[in-house]
Amino acid sequence: MLSTLGAALAPGIAILSYFYLKDKYETEPLHMVVKSFIIGILLVFPVMVVQFGFQEELHLGVFSQSYFLAGFLEEFFKWFIIYYTAYKHVEFDEPYDGIVYAVAVSLGFATLENFFYLLEHGVSTAFYRALLPVSSHGLFGVLMGYYLGKAKFLSVPRRKRMYLALSLAIPVLLHGTYDFILMVGGTVWPWLMAPFMLFLWAIAIRRSRAALDRSIAAAFGRHYEQEEAEKI
Repeated sequence: MLSTLGAALAPGIAILSYFYLKDKYETEPLHMVVKSFIIGILLVFPVMVVQFGFQEELHLGVFSQSYFLAGFLEEFFKWFIIYYTAYKHVEFDEPYDGIVYAVAVSLGFATLENFFYLLEHGVSTAFYRALLPVSSHGLFGVLMGYYLGKAKFLSVPRRKRMYLALSLAIPVLLHGTYDFILMVGGTVWPWLMAPFMLFLWAIAIRRSRAALDRSIAAAFGRHYEQEEAEKI
């Protein structure tokens, strides 16, 4: 049991640490990040209940299972909880914070899913799980958090609503595509998944760097304004 728990936790903690430690200028309070991770873990249970109910009642096909049952429901629940816990919190005070909190919730969710899978299929599947499902949840979180971070600091309502919509729509689309490849790929799914995951990592790293650059610029801007005010 301990080996299973360790194997389930390790990839999520590693990916979360990577994105958390990238923010060297103004890291988020650790207790807030841990809280978000735990909320993500607890989120698995209501999502499983809702997914089971839809599957039993609607008998969904492959496309609907991929883009609605997995993509929309899982990402919506994550988005909803991030919006009402982290997004509105006073500690969400720079663009990169969106990535930190969204990744924490997403990886908490992925970690419990991973634990259940390893319990059933064994620790021998841990490498595959870390490489694909766990990391993909984290990368969906990066993109969700990136657009939440853009929306948070915009004063134009129309543009704010647009980025809030993108913060949900893009992770849903990518998550649905991930599941669709697994379901319809047959024996060639690894050849389809490899370029998809490379693309996902590339865009997530690029977006995280852009958010971090904006956070650092905003922080220096605030300090500059404070210094100018003190001079006056």
